[in-house]
Amino acid sequence: MEEHVKKSLDEWKQEIDELLNDIDKQYEEVKRELQIYSYKFSITKQVIQSTINEDIIHSIRELYHAPFEKRFNQLKEEITDLEEKKKVFQMFIDKIDKVKGKREERGYEPV
Repeated sequence: MEEHVKKSLDEWKQEIDELLNDIDKQYEEVKRELQIYSYKFSITKQVIQSTINEDIIHSIRELYHAPFEKRFNQLKEEITDLEEKKKVFQMFIDKIDKVKGKREERGYEPV
């Protein structure tokens, strides 16, 4: 593989690696927040199930349960999106490594 091609691929890989690091940071932040809302959602659900008074149940649902459920579901979607991004950008890195490795093994130079 010609040196300028290898250098360009290495630079591109480094750029994608930086994107992956940013995605990993976002993923960890969302994951922590998801844990928090998972607990909040679960606790309010349990309290509602243990409460008999309909007025109190309505208040709990309105003040806590519905907003926690909404945020919990949003965070789950964000986690799914970030996982997909991680997978896609990792494919770029894998493909770059594969192309560089095959070209170097064979001594093959593309035209």
